[in-house]
This record gives sequence, structure tokens and C-alpha cells, in this order.
Amino acid sequence: MSRETPGSSLTTGVIQNPSNFDRFYVQSRILSPWMLRMFFNALPCSESFAFIQHIRVFFFYEHILGAMEVSSTHSSGSVLWFFKDKGFDDKSINDMFKRCKRLENLQREKASQNWAYLQSLGIQERKLPSIVGKCPKLLTFGVDETLEPMVQCLKTLATKPEDVTTAIIKFPYIFSHSAEGKLCPLLGFFEALGIPEKQLGKMILTNPRIVSYSIEPKLTRVVDFLTKLGLTEEGLIGKILVKNPYIMGYNVEKRLQPTVDFLTKVGLTKSDLQKVAVNYPEVLCRDVNKVLKPNFDFLKSSGFDGQQIATVVSGYPPVLIKSIKNSLEPKIKFLVGVMGRRIQDVVEYPDFFRHGLKKSLELRQKVLSQKNADFSLNEMLYYNKKKFCLKYGST
Repeated sequence: MSRETPGSSLTTGVIQNPSNFDRFYVQSRILSPWMLRMFFNALPCSESFAFIQHIRVFFFYEHILGAMEVSSTHSSGSVLWFFKDKGFDDKSINDMFKRCKRLENLQREKASQNWAYLQSLGIQERKLPSIVGKCPKLLTFGVDETLEPMVQCLKTLATKPEDVTTAIIKFPYIFSHSAEGKLCPLLGFFEALGIPEKQLGKMILTNPRIVSYSIEPKLTRVVDFLTKLGLTEEGLIGKILVKNPYIMGYNVEKRLQPTVDFLTKVGLTKSDLQKVAVNYPEVLCRDVNKVLKPNFDFLKSSGFDGQQIATVVSGYPPVLIKSIKNSLEPKIKFLVGVMGRRIQDVVEYPDFFRHGLKKSLELRQKVLSQKNADFSLNEMLYYNKKKFCLKYGST
């Protein structure tokens, strides 16, 4: 007499017809431990139950633990064996199958071919699991139809062979986009903004995610945003995009415009904002509430008034994105506590915050103090290291 437990009817159906189990496993990929216990607890104890069936279930269990394909029709060329051989764990395999349905029909030979091709591009073996884990579709693309055309196109933009490899590692999803249908129109769009071909390649390979951006509305919104700031000089917007290609990834309404609005409230004029965009576009990309406002509040708590902060930010905009703990706070303490200077001295020379504390400020302060020289921050920090040594002595 068989022992009945919850789920025993399902188990019996699976055991009596192993193909049911095959289909169930292929769909679920990796069974949870409680499901395994349910199967074994539901096994009939009757002696009439064929011994061979017990043996088969045992081997099913072993294969499940190894996250291998159990279907006899798939076992010889199973891509699951491929992933196991390449060092992927069960969780990673399961996650890839959930995210990429194409893997269900992928043959091991095809996966091996694409893996070898990626290696031939100079991608190290140890980095491939991470890259494929991010974009499993890489193993399903045709080498001649998809991978090679994109690689050849990127090579025309690269100045060094390793540039292409680095771009693929940064953004393996680049192969999800057509070289002819997506990359070429993008190149035309950027060329129209006055970006030279050499700089165009540098920009895209620095931030290959650009290839995934739509011209309409994504990129045109960023261009319109910069145009509204008054950056209408021919080629100027192109120079900004080359200087900081990552600015194109930010949402105008949620990030760029709120930053401009905050800087305006701080006291920056339209001309100041244009200088920020041209010289320090990274400032426009930072979050107001998480970065800019906390830095503003810190400066205020350190003794700067509103007008002084506006002057400092106008003179050196990155002051609003510097680390408070590692940059602003120790420099202000050194300025007041060691150098014996006033906050106003920094207002007159905002570039003070540009210089490193250990490598510049402390060493130059020491040299000039030994000479009992009376000097301004401008005189102390204006020269580069070589010219400073020639004028004041070795640091």
C-alpha cells in the first residue's frame, strides 16, 4: 500500500512518466530543496514499484543538485553543462535563464563558439563569466551576423586595439544593437553637432552605453537642454558631450534641470551656468539632495554666507560635489587652524579647493613658512610644482 503525502499524485505522475519531469525541470531549471523533499517523501513503498524507477529518480536528484539538464534529448549538448564547466554557480545559471529565454534553445556548440570569439577579442577568461552573466544573450548571437559587424565598426572608432575590448567589458549589451541600424545613425547625429571623428570614437568608447540611447527623444532632449542654457556657439555642445559623455545618460527633467535650478538659487548667473556646463559638466550630473545641497549646507555651517558661497561656487563649481569628509572639511580646518587664514581668503581664491591637502597645501605652506614670507593663497597656489620650486625652493 502506497504512502500518500501532499503532492504525491504529482510525484507519482512524474515518476511513472519521466518525460513529465523533464518538461517540468526544463521550465523551472532549478528545484528548491522543499520540492525535492516532497518528491522523495511521496515515493510509494510498495515492493511492486519497479526498482529501476527508484534508480532513475535517484539520478534525477543527482542531476538536479548539479543543476544539469535531465532530459535524455538534451543531455549530450546541454548548455547547462557548458555553464557549469565555465564556473557558473546554480544561482547564476537560474538567473540567466530567467532573464534570457533564448538560452532554452541554445546548443553547447554555439555557446562555445561565441565564448571563444569573445576571448579572441582580448577579453580575459576570468572576466568572461561576469560579462556573460550581465548579458547572456551574447552567447546566442551569430558571430558573423551580429558580433563581428559591431566589432569592426567599433575598431574604426578606436585609437588603440584595447579600446574595443574595454568598451565591450563596460557594456556587453552593445551587441544587442545593430551596427548599421543603430550605431551609424548615432554617428551621423553627433557629427552634425560638430564632433570630430577622432573625438567621436573616444566619446562612444568611453561610454559605450550611448549606443543604447535613442536619438529621439533621449539625446535631442539633452541637446535642447544645453541649447536653452545659451550654448549656441557652433560645436560647443559637441565639446561638452566629448568632455563628459556620461551627461547623455541623465534624465533632463529628473536630474539636469533640477541641478540648474538649484545652482540658480545658490546665486549663479546664466553666464556662470554656461561656464559650469562647458568646464565642469560633471557638476550638472550630480543629485541635488544627495550631493549639492549637503555641500552647500556644510559651507554655510563653516562660516560662509550666501553671497560668499555663490562666489566660491562660481569660481570653482566642483566645490559642490567634493567629498565633505575627505576634502572640504580637512581643507577648511587646515586653512583656519594651521594657516591662520580667514574664510574670505578662499572667497578671493576659490581654486584653493582644487588643490590636494597632502601633496600641495601642506608642503607649500611649510616651505613658505620657513621663509617667513607673507603670501596670498593665489601666490601660494598659482604656480605648478616645477615653477613653485624655482621661485620658492624645493617642496
